[in-house]
Amino acid sequence: MDFIESSVPEALDCDLSFPRGGPIYVPNMVSPSTTVPQFENSIISELQNLEAELSQDATRISDDDVSVDDLKIFTEDELMDMSLKEVFEGMENNENHPPPSDQSKVGGGEKRSRKKRKGTNNPILESGCIEKVEQVVRIKQKQEEDKESARLHSFNPACKINETLKPGRNGRMRSLRSTNYTKKVSAADLQQHIPVTFPEILLSVEVYHNVRQCVKTQELLVLGKQPLTDLRDKIHCSMDQVMQKAGQYDPSGYFLIEDVFYTDLRDPSAINYAKPILDWLRNSKEEVQKKWEYIISGRLHQKHKAIMGEVYASNLPRFASIEMQKIRFCDLLFRLGAGYLYCHQGDCTHTLVIRDMRLFHTDDVHNRTVYPIVTFQLKMVFKKCSACKIFRATKVTADDKWTPQNPCYFCDECFSLLHFNDDGLPYYNSFLEYDYNHD
Repeated sequence: MDFIESSVPEALDCDLSFPRGGPIYVPNMVSPSTTVPQFENSIISELQNLEAELSQDATRISDDDVSVDDLKIFTEDELMDMSLKEVFEGMENNENHPPPSDQSKVGGGEKRSRKKRKGTNNPILESGCIEKVEQVVRIKQKQEEDKESARLHSFNPACKINETLKPGRNGRMRSLRSTNYTKKVSAADLQQHIPVTFPEILLSVEVYHNVRQCVKTQELLVLGKQPLTDLRDKIHCSMDQVMQKAGQYDPSGYFLIEDVFYTDLRDPSAINYAKPILDWLRNSKEEVQKKWEYIISGRLHQKHKAIMGEVYASNLPRFASIEMQKIRFCDLLFRLGAGYLYCHQGDCTHTLVIRDMRLFHTDDVHNRTVYPIVTFQLKMVFKKCSACKIFRATKVTADDKWTPQNPCYFCDECFSLLHFNDDGLPYYNSFLEYDYNHD
């Protein structure tokens, strides 16, 4: 089957938005062991320290400090216009109030002196212009000093994060987008509203394909106070539908996180998948120890050693089993980025990764009944009928002598026309017939 990526699952009704992303995602990096309460306490403590530091800085502000809000920057043209305006206003005042004249000057002597002044430079204008130009220079210097002192209150746009990051051998560091993301949520989930209480932690959980292990099939947002069964009920795998149609559906399953099997025993017919594994661990200690030494000294160990340095081999973990419905995410001990195991329908296994953990945001969905929210769902592209090339295939045949390819896909109409006569009898029986599931 072919796969395409899509972030919008089918049969959803209402749009809800929530912020996405985290700080920096580095491939193959795994965090130390942590818990949701530890992260919650650390992030709340950091917020309290930041608030205390900001309040202390606010009390230290005095009248002499530079405030960016009060700082007004004038351009050189504006300063020159202001200076010339003041100079001309001073000239008008001098013309309206001329200096007292000498009484010895009478008649033509005063006229001759006025004519003489018309041809010479005005010393008042020269001194005023020089004084205003010097004032403009002083104001400009003061503006530059104020801008330098105020630069501490702003970010430097010339500094870009992407330029400072250098790709290492573990892959390029990528910044996850934190913009709001619109998601459709079923209207049935919105009929009941249970508010999310603050503080709350959101975990981003990824589920990978059971066969193509590098293909991510789902990504979900889970609340820290939700039980593990809520996550299991939202995980979609086509194997569940196949077993249901075959009448062999098994409600059993488990999560293996660190060294604990969290088994789903809600259904009375469910069995504990972890019991035979734990029995083997107890009864075959030598074989178990050899396999464990092979695992910790193998390829996975070399990969972790290249990333995180020398890691000494630990003893065999003490595996345990707990019922899934009794455990919440805030009760787990886990590592961000580590691959855990989800098993269902006997031997259908998926890799489970807790990729990110963050504090609940005001833009998140405030209805607890909506979670877990599926933020990504891989959609499968199914085969069309090989005969008509129009309708979706419902039958698949193997070793069919009348088909150009093996296996070959058919819709119901084409399969009936090519393999059965008008009486409903097959033309030949030398082929194998299977149902092709597309649910």
